[in-house]
Amino acid sequence: MSAPWLLYGANGYTGELTLIEAVKRGLKPVIAGRNGGAIALLAERYGVEGVALDLSDTPKLDATLKGKHLVLNCAGPFSQTSNLMIDGCLKSATHYLDITGEIDVFRSTFARSDQAKAAGIALLPGVGFDVVPTDCLALMLKEALPEATELTLAFEAGGGPSPGTAKSTVEGIAKGGRVRRGGELVEVPLAFKTRDIPFASGRRLAVTIPWGDVFTSFISTGIPDCEVYLCLPPSAIRNMRRARLLQRLLKFDFVQKLLKDRVTRSVRGPSDAKRQSTHSTIYAEVRSRQDVIMTAEMITPNGYDLTVSASLGVVEHVLTNRIPSGYQSASQLLGSSFASTLAGVKVSPITVVSRGLGQL
Repeated sequence: MSAPWLLYGANGYTGELTLIEAVKRGLKPVIAGRNGGAIALLAERYGVEGVALDLSDTPKLDATLKGKHLVLNCAGPFSQTSNLMIDGCLKSATHYLDITGEIDVFRSTFARSDQAKAAGIALLPGVGFDVVPTDCLALMLKEALPEATELTLAFEAGGGPSPGTAKSTVEGIAKGGRVRRGGELVEVPLAFKTRDIPFASGRRLAVTIPWGDVFTSFISTGIPDCEVYLCLPPSAIRNMRRARLLQRLLKFDFVQKLLKDRVTRSVRGPSDAKRQSTHSTIYAEVRSRQDVIMTAEMITPNGYDLTVSASLGVVEHVLTNRIPSGYQSASQLLGSSFASTLAGVKVSPITVVSRGLGQL
């Protein structure tokens, strides 16, 4: 636990929450970020070492990563930070972790697995709410139904987004929706499909979103078909579909910059009170070709609080254990039960909805 490690983006919304909890746990990361003034204030406040670091400054990045056992990257959008940080980690033999939920970041990180194996490091993207609880729940159902060929995930979350999440959403709109079919990622329109999700507390209307599990669940479970849904009111779903008209405009960098600047000015992330008063409910369903259907639910704290506890749980494991090199998900590294060990997480028993036509 005493091995040196780096928390990048510590001055961001989620990064600071993670820093506060890390210090409470007796972890002492070196913190870094582009805003040197903010990093210096945090370093003084929490008694840690701070480094002003722009990832495009390769010599300084290399010097900062030298001797570090791992880095936890909390600076989104991760499309702008992950590859540069991984470049540095490959040179310094530093394990790479992040809290992304961006499909293309998962895909580009997975593509570097062989490089990571050659360097003797692990690549562990998505160790927060994106995608630890959903990934663990999916693997749990796959273990219960090994012949599963279809996976549906859905969640209802409260509290509102952080600035980093909102900026990632702006980028995501330009890329449209994604699902997985036959093991392949397939582009679909934004909000292309809706479904009533049968939560234990009542049915909720939900719409497809390009959540990270569309990529990661296949790596973790091998289930070839996957859709992910977010519960939203009908008016919000209509707005998502209207956003299709913006996709072509959002491919222009200046439009992206305008919207991200607006996010910087107006989005602050949920308050402590809001996080404490909200939670997330996750529904997972698997189906086999014989129409055997199994479901399970998970209730978690607010997504940002879950991100802190999940990411630091993975950090602690990596600091204290020898781990395999190459790309991994948290569920592959720590097992399908990992999410259920986190504070405030409750998992329902697996329910067999249908035993299949051949078994009636």
